Amino acid sequence: MKSIITIVALSLLTISSAFAQDVFGKWKTVDDKTGEAKSILEIFEKDGKAYGRVLEILNKEHKDDVCEECEGENKGKPIEGLVIMKALEKDDNEWNDGTIMDPESGKEYSCYIKLQSNDKLKVRGYLGFAALGRTQYWYRVQ
Repeated sequence: MKSIITIVALSLLTISSAFAQDVFGKWKTVDDKTGEAKSILEIFEKDGKAYGRVLEILNKEHKDDVCEECEGENKGKPIEGLVIMKALEKDDNEWNDGTIMDPESGKEYSCYIKLQSNDKLKVRGYLGFAALGRTQYWYRVQ
């Protein structure tokens, strides 16, 4: 009987650990320069790939901002609701080979994301080589 309880407990622990290590969900972005919270993004899965959508801009003065610098179908669209992270593919413990778009500049960059802990996500945008880019840390919203 004790061995059955132990097996069940270990199975539940393993399952909860697997769910805890998921990049999907809501994340708070932070301004690199000021350290202030900027927005809430949702990372979601579609066709086995990860995407990120701006759910909310936290600064009330910018809530109605549109993507003036964007090209194509995103030009002039509200930033809230915009999918800015696209088509990241799972590769061991990170998601890569996708893109991330900066709605302020309209520029698109190669991107990878990796959990640093259950509540901290490393987001790296770069041109060409991952060494030539910028890293941000996003924080899980409960």
